[in-house]
Amino acid sequence: MVTSVDSDVLKALADPLRMQIVSLLAGEALCTTHLVEETGAKQTNLSNHLKILREAGLVDTEPCGRFTYYKLRADALEAVAGEFAGLAAAAREAAAAGRKRSC
Repeated sequence: MVTSVDSDVLKALADPLRMQIVSLLAGEALCTTHLVEETGAKQTNLSNHLKILREAGLVDTEPCGRFTYYKLRADALEAVAGEFAGLAAAAREAAAAGRKRSC
Protein backbone atom coordinates (compact mmCIF):
# COMPACT_ATOMS: atom_id res chain seq x y z
CA MET A 1 0.00 0.00 0.00
CA VAL A 2 1.26 3.47 -0.87
CA THR A 3 1.62 5.94 1.99
CA SER A 4 -0.63 8.98 1.97
CA VAL A 5 0.68 12.40 1.06
CA ASP A 6 1.15 14.74 4.05
CA SER A 7 -1.94 16.96 4.19
CA ASP A 8 0.00 19.85 5.78
CA VAL A 9 2.34 19.88 2.80
CA LEU A 10 -0.57 19.78 0.37
CA LYS A 11 -2.29 22.65 2.17
CA ALA A 12 0.93 24.64 2.12
CA LEU A 13 1.37 24.10 -1.62
CA ALA A 14 -2.30 24.71 -2.45
CA ASP A 15 -2.04 28.50 -2.13
CA PRO A 16 -1.00 30.30 -5.35
CA LEU A 17 1.29 32.78 -3.56
CA ARG A 18 3.02 30.00 -1.64
CA MET A 19 3.54 28.09 -4.90
CA GLN A 20 5.04 31.26 -6.38
CA ILE A 21 7.37 31.52 -3.37
CA VAL A 22 8.36 27.85 -3.77
CA SER A 23 9.05 28.42 -7.47
CA LEU A 24 11.21 31.46 -6.72
CA LEU A 25 13.12 29.65 -3.97
CA ALA A 26 13.80 26.75 -6.33
CA GLY A 27 16.17 29.06 -8.20
CA GLU A 28 17.96 30.68 -5.26
CA ALA A 29 17.79 31.56 -1.58
CA LEU A 30 15.97 34.86 -1.09
CA CYS A 31 15.18 37.22 1.76
CA THR A 32 11.76 38.75 2.38
CA THR A 33 12.81 41.97 0.61
CA HIS A 34 13.53 40.00 -2.57
CA LEU A 35 10.26 38.10 -2.27
CA VAL A 36 8.31 41.36 -1.87
CA GLU A 37 9.96 42.67 -5.06
CA GLU A 38 9.29 39.46 -6.99
CA THR A 39 5.71 38.82 -5.86
CA GLY A 40 4.35 42.29 -5.13
CA ALA A 41 2.89 40.96 -1.89
CA LYS A 42 3.10 42.87 1.38
CA GLN A 43 5.90 41.90 3.77
CA THR A 44 3.50 40.83 6.56
CA ASN A 45 1.55 38.64 4.14
CA LEU A 46 4.77 37.03 2.88
CA SER A 47 5.97 36.41 6.42
CA ASN A 48 2.76 34.53 7.21
CA HIS A 49 3.08 32.41 4.07
CA LEU A 50 6.76 31.69 4.79
CA LYS A 51 5.81 30.57 8.30
CA ILE A 52 3.34 28.06 6.83
CA LEU A 53 5.98 26.77 4.40
CA ARG A 54 8.52 26.43 7.25
CA GLU A 55 6.04 24.60 9.48
CA ALA A 56 5.25 22.20 6.63
CA GLY A 57 8.98 21.46 6.35
CA LEU A 58 9.34 22.88 2.84
CA VAL A 59 11.53 25.89 3.61
CA ASP A 60 14.56 26.45 5.84
CA THR A 61 15.95 29.76 7.08
CA GLU A 62 19.49 31.03 7.14
CA PRO A 63 20.39 34.20 9.05
CA CYS A 64 22.70 36.59 7.24
CA GLY A 65 23.42 39.79 9.12
CA ARG A 66 20.15 41.59 9.73
CA PHE A 67 18.38 39.56 7.04
CA THR A 68 16.96 36.06 7.03
CA TYR A 69 17.29 34.11 3.82
CA TYR A 70 14.80 31.42 2.89
CA LYS A 71 15.78 28.35 0.94
CA LEU A 72 13.72 25.53 -0.44
CA ARG A 73 14.23 22.04 0.99
CA ALA A 74 14.67 19.93 -2.12
CA ASP A 75 14.44 16.73 -0.09
CA ALA A 76 10.97 17.68 1.15
CA LEU A 77 9.72 18.28 -2.39
CA GLU A 78 11.33 15.06 -3.58
CA ALA A 79 9.50 13.16 -0.83
CA VAL A 80 6.15 14.61 -1.93
CA ALA A 81 6.93 13.88 -5.58
CA GLY A 82 7.88 10.31 -4.64
CA GLU A 83 4.61 9.81 -2.79
CA PHE A 84 2.63 11.04 -5.79
CA ALA A 85 4.69 8.83 -8.10
CA GLY A 86 3.84 5.87 -5.86
CA LEU A 87 0.14 6.70 -6.01
CA ALA A 88 0.30 6.99 -9.80
CA ALA A 89 2.07 3.63 -10.07
CA ALA A 90 -0.54 1.98 -7.85
CA ALA A 91 -3.35 3.47 -9.98
CA ARG A 92 -1.71 2.21 -13.19
CA GLU A 93 -1.28 -1.25 -11.68
CA ALA A 94 -4.91 -1.37 -10.52
CA ALA A 95 -6.16 -0.22 -13.93
CA ALA A 96 -3.99 -2.77 -15.75
CA ALA A 97 -5.25 -5.55 -13.49
CA GLY A 98 -8.84 -4.37 -13.88
CA ARG A 99 -9.26 -4.23 -10.12
CA LYS A 100 -12.45 -2.71 -8.78
CA ARG A 101 -14.55 -3.30 -5.73
CA SER A 102 -18.06 -4.59 -6.40
CA CYS A 103 -21.01 -2.51 -5.28
